[in-house]
Amino acid sequence: MRSLYKRQLIMMVGIVALSFTLLSTAFMLLSYRYILSETRDRLEQNARYIADLTSMYYQAFSGIGDEMYRSNVEVIAAVSDASVIVANPDGEILYASDERLQRRRVPDSVVDQVLTRGSFAGITSLNGLYTSGQYIAGLPISTKVGDFTIYQGLVLMSGDTNGLSEMWRATATIFFFAAVVVLLIAVVASSITSAHQTRPLIEMAEAARRFGRGEFEVRVSGYKDRCDEIGELAEAFNSMAASLAKVESQRAEFIANVSHELKTPMTTISGFAEGILDGTISPEKERDALNVIVSETRRLSRLVRRMLDLSRLNALSETVTAQEQFDIVELMSRVLISLEGRITERGLDVDAQFPEGPVMVWGEPDSVTQVCYNLLDNAAKFAAQGTDITVSIVKKDGKALVSIRNLGATIPADELPLLFDRFHKADYSRSMDREGVGLGLYIVKTIIGNLKEKITVTSEDGVTQFTFTLTLA
Repeated sequence: MRSLYKRQLIMMVGIVALSFTLLSTAFMLLSYRYILSETRDRLEQNARYIADLTSMYYQAFSGIGDEMYRSNVEVIAAVSDASVIVANPDGEILYASDERLQRRRVPDSVVDQVLTRGSFAGITSLNGLYTSGQYIAGLPISTKVGDFTIYQGLVLMSGDTNGLSEMWRATATIFFFAAVVVLLIAVVASSITSAHQTRPLIEMAEAARRFGRGEFEVRVSGYKDRCDEIGELAEAFNSMAASLAKVESQRAEFIANVSHELKTPMTTISGFAEGILDGTISPEKERDALNVIVSETRRLSRLVRRMLDLSRLNALSETVTAQEQFDIVELMSRVLISLEGRITERGLDVDAQFPEGPVMVWGEPDSVTQVCYNLLDNAAKFAAQGTDITVSIVKKDGKALVSIRNLGATIPADELPLLFDRFHKADYSRSMDREGVGLGLYIVKTIIGNLKEKITVTSEDGVTQFTFTLTLA
């Protein structure tokens, strides 16, 4: 597996090498063109001086054999650091600052280009006149006679290209050493930055492996003050670790609670059944024992059913629940009718404070029905006998506020936040509620949360009230 360090190093070296290659190529190309342009302008300017001087000598002396002419041309050649060739229209060299070129000929192609196009510029050895390529600038020697131009020959000035080659070699050397230095700096910088970036990733990977082995207390530390993506990742990892640890704690607590809730009725059922079988329980008490067994069996059945409901709700919480419009007044009325027997049995009255006409809301009717049923059943269970249960529906700020209030024992303030926890039962209710399993309010909270709504509870002076919201349609 290729590490982040190697990838970043390769990328860094590649970028530096590509950058220096492009930069050196562009620099050398531009400098080459610039030097050629400067050389061409310089040679053409000097060639123009010599052409004008030669034309003047042709007009004044009918030739260029004069010693003064040669001295002037040699001075121009020395000043411009160039070699001068003066040839007639046939290409025969009449004068050359380099004596080795005397009595030789200029190639016809160069002569034709100078005389027909008016100039010549390029790198050439003039068909072997020079041992190496020279930059040649050529101009014609001409005289105006009326409207006619008479060509008397041509002037060629050549500059050595060794200077350009030396410049290229020097530039390449400078760029090479600069590239080496920059690459070394890049390697060091890449090593430092890679270590700075990969160290927390390695620690997080090790923490994740320890998490997989069940060490849920592991956290990534030392990156709280980093104001970059690594710091955010470390913070997110620790947040995830805390959430997983909490989930694991809840799972362990859930299993412990389930085990406890299952163990109690199963122990009771087993004890009474064994007592009947071995004769410990007398025949006249067997009916009472069987009633206890039936009661505990029903309780066990309710617990299993509530756990299945809870499992279904947890699965649905990960998906978006399809919502529809329905009348919350009608739904609440149906729930009240279904619980009429239980409410009457406890000698309770219902004070229904509903608005006139339907109240259309958004939600999932079956789930909201279960919420209303659980809350009303809970209110009937803990209301003092002979008191009223108040059910109200109020419209406010685009919401329908559904409240269920009963009169009974006051729930301590420190117990209120725990009412919606799984298997939680307030201490005051344990002797009163032998049928509950501690999942009803948790299911209510889960359904309301899935609907993106809110539920609150208050308990003061014996008045306990649950209120949940639904969005008006």
